Amino acid sequence: MKSLQFDYQLPRYIISKLAGRLFPSIYWHSRLSCLKYYEDSEPILPNDHWVKVKVKYGGICGSDLNLLFLNDSPATSPFVSFPFTIGHEIVGEIIETGSKAHHVNIGDRVVIDPILSCAARGITNPCSSCRKGDDHLCIHKTEGNISPGLLIGACRDTGGGWSSCLVAHESQVFKLPNEVDDLNGVMVEPFSCALHSVLRNPPREHDAVLVIGGGVIGLCVIAAIRALDIGCHIIALVKHHFQAQLASQYGANDTILLRKTTYINDVANALDAKILNPLFGPKVIQGGADLVFECVGRKQSINDALRFTKNGGKVVLLGLGGILDGIDWTTVWLNELEVKGSFAYSTEEYKGKRVRTFEIAIELMRAGKVDLSPLVTHRFPLEEYRMALHTASNKKNRSAVKVVFEPNQ
Repeated sequence: MKSLQFDYQLPRYIISKLAGRLFPSIYWHSRLSCLKYYEDSEPILPNDHWVKVKVKYGGICGSDLNLLFLNDSPATSPFVSFPFTIGHEIVGEIIETGSKAHHVNIGDRVVIDPILSCAARGITNPCSSCRKGDDHLCIHKTEGNISPGLLIGACRDTGGGWSSCLVAHESQVFKLPNEVDDLNGVMVEPFSCALHSVLRNPPREHDAVLVIGGGVIGLCVIAAIRALDIGCHIIALVKHHFQAQLASQYGANDTILLRKTTYINDVANALDAKILNPLFGPKVIQGGADLVFECVGRKQSINDALRFTKNGGKVVLLGLGGILDGIDWTTVWLNELEVKGSFAYSTEEYKGKRVRTFEIAIELMRAGKVDLSPLVTHRFPLEEYRMALHTASNKKNRSAVKVVFEPNQ
């Protein structure tokens, strides 16, 4: 089985960390980095409640690049087990089922909720989060009958999307209807991340909503708001022209390019806010958005999210901010902002019922409320992983949005 694995080795980590900033390709050089490409044996079913899935597409996520660039916080390291096969955005076909996996069959096209919570770990007395349906907040991610791992793509026992096949617990598997093709299928996972953030922090009809970031998650937040028929005013702050076009296509009312000399004025004007000049330092914004979705996770984007939110407003953090210096938290207390984190997907209140986020995402696609397949701009066989990772990390040069592997091509 072909696979791309991450294996922490201190000498390789140090070499990559020191040289990677000058020569980024070192991060995916299999002889020098923690990334390894090789033939491996297929993972086995941990028990009869699991299934094996042949991967059709495995997406490259921003969190995967964060991992390869060695930007992850050490706080996440207890929730992985090395070596693990990378990849948690997965669409595929079931090729083997355990005897007690009853609701799926060989040949089913499926997507996978990768979170490895109590059910997947065989824990018979679930934690309080899992009992409420908040599997993403499970406290048993290092326990049970499989190795530690936050999700498939970070656990050595399961495999991941950057390989020919993987295993998943039956509770993680969702069938795809005929109306949802494979390219939409590989987008179900990132779309579910966006849906979760919007359903837990829904804009009001007349809110001004600022979405910072024109990558996959930022575009999916815009698409989620519109798919849920929320008529708020959306302003998208993006880096590239092609991202601005996609943001408009998916429902943004205004798009603003992140140009150093103009974007502050442009965003303030779009929000009908005032710009105030401090004695020194960044400009101060008076007024702003009712709700900001921060989808980048960098120092600048987080500072912008905080200062472009009006008094009493809310900031939702979806970007993978780790250990960042230089964040000015003054507006949080001065303007009594609510700052909320958003992680992965869960069980949501939807049309009067408790429904898994993945089910909502699939239903919105099936009903034609959203088509995310145009976001898949580049596809690569696993053997061409260096070119795939170069493309995914240099989006402007190739107008890349979502880059995926086709491991079985």
